[in-house]
Amino acid sequence: MQLSDFDYVLPESLIAQHPPLERGASRLLHVDGEHLEDRAFADFLELIAPGDVMVFNDTRVIKARLFGEKASGGKIEALIERVVDSHSALAHVRASKSPKPGTRLLFAGRWTAEMVERAGELFLLRFDGEESVFDILEASGRLPLPPYIERGADSDDDTRYQTVYAREPGAVAAPTAGLHFTESMLAALSARGVGLCRVTLHVGAGTFQPVRVDNILEHKMHSELYEIPQTTCDAIAAAHAGGHKVVAVGTTSMRALESAAQGGALVAGRGETDIFITPGYRFRVVDRLLTNFHLPKSTLLMLVSAFAGCDTIRHAYQHAVAHEYRFFSYGDAMLLEKAHPPL
Repeated sequence: MQLSDFDYVLPESLIAQHPPLERGASRLLHVDGEHLEDRAFADFLELIAPGDVMVFNDTRVIKARLFGEKASGGKIEALIERVVDSHSALAHVRASKSPKPGTRLLFAGRWTAEMVERAGELFLLRFDGEESVFDILEASGRLPLPPYIERGADSDDDTRYQTVYAREPGAVAAPTAGLHFTESMLAALSARGVGLCRVTLHVGAGTFQPVRVDNILEHKMHSELYEIPQTTCDAIAAAHAGGHKVVAVGTTSMRALESAAQGGALVAGRGETDIFITPGYRFRVVDRLLTNFHLPKSTLLMLVSAFAGCDTIRHAYQHAVAHEYRFFSYGDAMLLEKAHPPL
């Protein structure tokens, strides 16, 4: 398939620049083949049956953006992509001239680090002192909002660009389908008899990387760390055995689950994934997908097209634009039913 197959026209006015006034006060488009239903996200509870299992990504967004200068005085900006250990991290670095190995860096006027080596497009930084990388980011880092949000992060984003169940620090972008959930919604789902499970996938900055090739199969995906607990595997197996459905909350949960089931059965444990899900992919774990709207020509638009069907997604997005849904990270949600394979 060609990149142009995943393009659509989106008015800039529909790109959400701020979260809704209240968490969960979003719209929900239920997509079941040709049938589209406009709902409020508050109606989500009615669409999930007792016995179903929902899988949430519990990654926590870190304040991954650091500003500083080289010893030579040139300004530098680092976006921490992955914390390697307590004092080392891989980062994207912006500077007038890329730092060479051995270059000393000063961040926020107080944290010193050395550029150790290049790792592809990333730079390995080693920080001095007793404080860990996470401590340094929490003290002096800034939240990295997506590039299509045309403003700097503020104190409200520190809360709203984080799910209420986030607990494992390591992401540089939020698993945005989860931003709609409140503590009360989670409690109501549990009371309804819905299983609430977790996975962890640390979303990297590569999630915003554009596809630069016309033949999408030539695209090289970025790599992300994930972990699947055994309790989640057991809950999913029990749900399927009982004729219930597994609902992935977000494409990140979907990617973690499908990555851990490449051998056929879902396997617990840690891993690293660069899975690229395109139309024709056979889904092994997930029956329904809750997700936000995705960028034109993006790998995530390809993923949802693979899941619900290309024509279905094209029709749903045309409907969403016409009905002025809010798009992307702080936007509205879709509940997608998996397309039935042709007989």
